[in-house]
Amino acid sequence: MKARLRALVEARLEARRQGIAAALAASGIEARVEGEAVRLSGRGLKDRWMGDLALREAGRHWGGGRR
Repeated sequence: MKARLRALVEARLEARRQGIAAALAASGIEARVEGEAVRLSGRGLKDRWMGDLALREAGRHWGGGRR
């Protein structure tokens, strides 16, 4: 029973990660699933980052911005 439940949860998490990657790709940001992480890269990410002040400020707040 536990193994079946674990498999269902893992399948749901994988589907969610794939959905996130697909949504990002649709908005022009290159994304790929690597294990439990969704990795972002590409020109679309840089354009989005530079064009969105709130996103840049959030990155600075959480240590993601350059100092």
